[in-house]
Amino acid sequence: MLTSLGYAAHAAQTPLAPYRFERREPGPHDVQIEILFCGVCHSDLHTVRDEWHNTVYPVVPGHEIIGRVTKVGAQVNKFKAGQIAGVGCMVDSCQACASCAQGLEQYCEVGFTGTYNGEEKETGGMTYGGYSNNIVVDEKFVLHISDRLDPAAAAPLLCAGITTYSPLRHWKVGKGQKVGIVGLGGLGHMGVKIAHAMGAHVVLFTTSPDKKDDALRLGADEVVISKDEAQMAQQQNSFDFILNTVAAPHDLDAFLVLLKREGTMTLVGAPATPHPSPQVFNLIFKRRHLAGSLIGGIQETQEMLDFCAEHGITSDIELINIQDVNTAYERMLKSDVKYRFVIDMASLKTGT
Repeated sequence: MLTSLGYAAHAAQTPLAPYRFERREPGPHDVQIEILFCGVCHSDLHTVRDEWHNTVYPVVPGHEIIGRVTKVGAQVNKFKAGQIAGVGCMVDSCQACASCAQGLEQYCEVGFTGTYNGEEKETGGMTYGGYSNNIVVDEKFVLHISDRLDPAAAAPLLCAGITTYSPLRHWKVGKGQKVGIVGLGGLGHMGVKIAHAMGAHVVLFTTSPDKKDDALRLGADEVVISKDEAQMAQQQNSFDFILNTVAAPHDLDAFLVLLKREGTMTLVGAPATPHPSPQVFNLIFKRRHLAGSLIGGIQETQEMLDFCAEHGITSDIELINIQDVNTAYERMLKSDVKYRFVIDMASLKTGT
């Protein structure tokens, strides 16, 4: 077995703390990676605190992983030692169902294996994530990282990037379209950047007037303060697509009425408690669509990484040491980060 060191939570009320554990030795199809950087996702906090009521403790979070390949199995042909590689939210799937066959592993009909807090097929134990010094992953779920991308700032692309890219791509966002992004957090700021790069007219919706300048800097063409009824009224029936990234329950009708006939609003934020149910009339009278989207398949994630390399897109990050992760969680709850924490895993070696 491979000895590993990470940070784990042992209960919903306890802070993350140093934790030693074992991973499987690389098999013939596996890639072993020394983790250099790992993004801090809101899903990490939800899981650590058991807000989705499915956490198995101890849990080592982290699914925005950038690292250096240190070892490959005998049958691996896509990676070699020394390369920079990425691992996102999945490390396995059934590889046999209709969704997997279409490159949509995130919708695996058996259920994909999460990078952490998932059942590992090889050992029957739990998967442990990127708040650690290494990881072993089947090469099918390992991603190439362009040398044009800053490794630390690229880490959040593995979750926040693909979570926003996939729906924008699926609903064919592009030139000539008016697109709304709701919320300017870890997901929202990526949505603004990517939609702008796709050529859309981008409108950022926020409750915080002080985020206007940042939104414009990131690529928004307009900023609407969603608490201002007059500003919202001016936007009615004008959007082709709205990407709603907010992870807290809120009134969906306020945004549904902004869609044109046959427009779509897609939800990617996952609140711990449900949104209030929308008014059906706001959907049926304009044949509007309310949809959801979950990360992206491996092929699409690679496509997203290549798109971001081509357009010079990375996340706006604050680099932290692993010893500061509990403080980072509290700050994240207050939206006190612009716009994604990333852990420098070198601190795990030197500070633990």
